[in-house]
Amino acid sequence: MFNETLTLSNGIKIPQLALGTWLIEDAPVVEAVKAAIGMGYRHIDTAQAYGNERGVGEGIRQSGVSREELFVTTKVAAEHKDYKTAAAGIDESLRKAGLDYFDLMIIHSPQPWKFVNQSDDRFVEGNREAWRALEDAYKAGKLRAIGVSNFLQGDIESLWEAAEIKPMVDQVLCHIANTPLELIDFCEKKGIVMEAYSPVAHGEALRIPAIVEMAKKYGVSVPQLCIRYCIQLGMVVLPKTANPDHMRSNADVAFVISDEDMQTLKTTDPIDNYGAHSFFPVFGGKF
Repeated sequence: MFNETLTLSNGIKIPQLALGTWLIEDAPVVEAVKAAIGMGYRHIDTAQAYGNERGVGEGIRQSGVSREELFVTTKVAAEHKDYKTAAAGIDESLRKAGLDYFDLMIIHSPQPWKFVNQSDDRFVEGNREAWRALEDAYKAGKLRAIGVSNFLQGDIESLWEAAEIKPMVDQVLCHIANTPLELIDFCEKKGIVMEAYSPVAHGEALRIPAIVEMAKKYGVSVPQLCIRYCIQLGMVVLPKTANPDHMRSNADVAFVISDEDMQTLKTTDPIDNYGAHSFFPVFGGKF
């Protein structure tokens, strides 16, 4: 079981491998969370938009593992772009999950979903207001760390200017054939830990010959190669599954990709070049 951690700018340790729960409904997510924790996962990622915070909390309570050993992430709804709504949402998430605190809470997107990739408005003031709500919840002990998701460099810079407490993470779409290397470099210089959702490209990585061949070279599955790739980029990785066999396989990533092969993977052609269809535009998913 891969159990390495990274350290956030405030000193909090974050497990580098997490269970993603997008598209797992509230009832079945209970068993998914229990299964993951039972096999050694210590980081669970959910969101207000997923509609399963209650189930995630219930799975945690039924897991038999103490709350202090677990790292739980949730997300402020992308539509919450004012202080009052964001603050109320934070409290509602805690109530639904039945938890006293979240280890990490992040703004799900700089734009409400209906505006993602459809508008030039980056909602600068709205994000600053939502961030202020996160800062206050952090100061009150409701959150151990705070960050953002789907934020591009400009979004981070405009938030950074006004933030009393600086963002600690940025969770983005990242996988072989879609690696935002400039953003990763920018965040690293800012002391922001990057997180990769959809590391297997919504399953499309399984269709790319170059990735399939590289996985064969290492004697691993395509998902294992994709997850290890993001780990070696220094990112937290959030593969989503409700299947215990997949959870176990996703955590079996102790091998090391060579520097030469990492460079090859970084320059793999974008998925669309292979005729595959990206499920969401870059940074546009609700993951």
